[in-house]
Amino acid sequence: MASNARLDHRNPLVFDTHELGRRPGALQRLTREIDAPRDLGIQGVIGVPEGAPVELELRLESVMEGVLVTGTARATAEGECVRCLEPVELELEADFQELFSYPDADDRGRVIAEPGDDAEDDEDRFFLEDGLFDLEPVLRDAVVLALPMQPVCQDDCPGLCSECGARLADDPDHHHDAVDIRWAALQGLAGSMTDGEKDEMSGAEAGVDEKQEK
Repeated sequence: MASNARLDHRNPLVFDTHELGRRPGALQRLTREIDAPRDLGIQGVIGVPEGAPVELELRLESVMEGVLVTGTARATAEGECVRCLEPVELELEADFQELFSYPDADDRGRVIAEPGDDAEDDEDRFFLEDGLFDLEPVLRDAVVLALPMQPVCQDDCPGLCSECGARLADDPDHHHDAVDIRWAALQGLAGSMTDGEKDEMSGAEAGVDEKQEK
């Protein structure tokens, strides 16, 4: 994936590979703690809060085609349980590996006269720029793949009551008495009647019974 904007070496997610040179087999190990960039995770589900610490461990290896970057990112992700909507916090560990190609070399490491001729191939590749590479897009992809699409506070979370929204984990015996929908309207009517109306109705029902007996 070619980039038109020049990389800023002051960006904590931009790394310098000049120490490696172009000596295949040369290695460099780096550790760095950065502040999480914005929207690092699955938006609206779970992610690393902006500004939270992210620990990076990187292994840079010079190869014929460019620099092979292998690493691990560790951070604390925050989200919401999809079943009971309680806050969820989990320790994230995301592994990644990506090749950052020399802009003047093909996929076999051979120098080419006019880099970027094959636009389709360039779309799928990351390139070094003046010996620098930007880890952010690789980090974002790795974090999304490492996070659960449906986070839960615990594997057996029972969720919420479908009738009243109560959290079932707080009250395992929570339940609602089942009401026959055929009697629900009559129960509502009875609940709205005054004591006098109920007495009158009882008296009327008694009179009907007496006539039936005669």
